[in-house]
Amino acid sequence: MTAEHLSLSPELLEAVRDIAATDQLLVALDFDGTLSPIVDRAEDARPLPRSAAALEALADLPRTTTALISGRALDSLRLVASPPGSTLLIGSHGAEVWLGEGSLGLELDQEQRAKLDSVREVLAEIVSVAPGTLLEHKPAGVVLHTRLANDDVAEDAVEAATRVLREYPGVYLKTGKRVLETSVVHASKGEAVEFLRQATGATAILFAGDDVTDEDALGRLMRGDVGVKVGLDFTQAQYRVEAPVHVAELLEALLRERRRATTSTP
Repeated sequence: MTAEHLSLSPELLEAVRDIAATDQLLVALDFDGTLSPIVDRAEDARPLPRSAAALEALADLPRTTTALISGRALDSLRLVASPPGSTLLIGSHGAEVWLGEGSLGLELDQEQRAKLDSVREVLAEIVSVAPGTLLEHKPAGVVLHTRLANDDVAEDAVEAATRVLREYPGVYLKTGKRVLETSVVHASKGEAVEFLRQATGATAILFAGDDVTDEDALGRLMRGDVGVKVGLDFTQAQYRVEAPVHVAELLEALLRERRRATTSTP
């Protein structure tokens, strides 16, 4: 791929320059498919080195907060992302929140735990007869992964799970790229973005994500924010880049502009 193909659009570069001048900047990013390329095995995902370096440098700048908003459970996110120590973490699509030392972990009540047990039983039965599918267990839900399954098997497994679980009150379903997310806690990346705006006092947010669930966050952005879609799927974001390698370029451009803005301001 040539350097020309990797370049950001002039409109996006202008938006980066504008948002870099804001008083309190929040840089919030999805992980899989954004900082990291999509991989067959979730545990093998790692951020691209350029993206990781730029994120760490942004986290060290004055009046700048970095955050990861992921569908992964927090433990999984920490393991694969190795985020800077000051980076805020939102896991399980907003059900888990870490804002630093002292943050309380997710606690399910008895009814939610019973529902989660039922979900696990339903999905385990489906996986047992659907080759190539597997389950990922989270504190508030279970994920049905179909990336390694044949297309017809994947489609049948998701359809069967959806048909059964949509009849369970208090069980929430989200579809993504070759995954079906289930949770007994209602949460979304959109709610996570709004929460972080309030928690950090952000005057502007740059958010980038690639999946269907990231549209929840992109839809909550306000005037003066910058939303970036990673990939070629439909989006409501103002701007688009093609792949995680372009996210690295985006973060490097933001880092350059934010350094100028924060060092030139008394």
